Amino acid sequence: MAKLIYSAITSLDGYIEDAEGKFEWAEPDEELPAFVNDVERPVGMYLYGRRMYETMVFWESPPELTAQPPFVQDFAGIWQRADKIVYSRTLQAVTSARTLIEQSSTLRRSGSSRRKPALISAWAVPRSRPRRSRLGSSTSTSCSSCPSWWEADKRSLPGNDVRVNLELLDQRRFRNGTVYLHYRTRS
Repeated sequence: MAKLIYSAITSLDGYIEDAEGKFEWAEPDEELPAFVNDVERPVGMYLYGRRMYETMVFWESPPELTAQPPFVQDFAGIWQRADKIVYSRTLQAVTSARTLIEQSSTLRRSGSSRRKPALISAWAVPRSRPRRSRLGSSTSTSCSSCPSWWEADKRSLPGNDVRVNLELLDQRRFRNGTVYLHYRTRS
């Protein structure tokens, strides 16, 4: 089975959006995106929910890309080369290459059909009960916690009825106060 990475950028208290559904508070300086590019370079597939796909499709053809810093151009290339699956019952069409829409989860089949890792974003995980098995089937979890704190309604991890034992593999602190943590799922 291909490696499945569950990834989230969160506030310190574990939320992926503020109360207004925005995440500009997580905008990093140059150091963090260069690191994220190196982490995501081996990813062969991104797994998204509709809302996250609609945010990320910007990278299909960013305006004035050649005028952007090298780390921005690098991420655009990483994103464009990867396959994408969007889990949505409402999205009718995609506007990016290498992208499929799935109405129901085929996570195990999708992940096992690739040799490169697949990355599932926190936004791709529906709020329904199947979320538990999706997170539990990941082989690693990475989380970048930003120096912000508030309580909103969209948590990065499942509720109290889920337990996944993790082993810390890597950690890194960035100048802007963001902390990156990478864990492996224990059996």
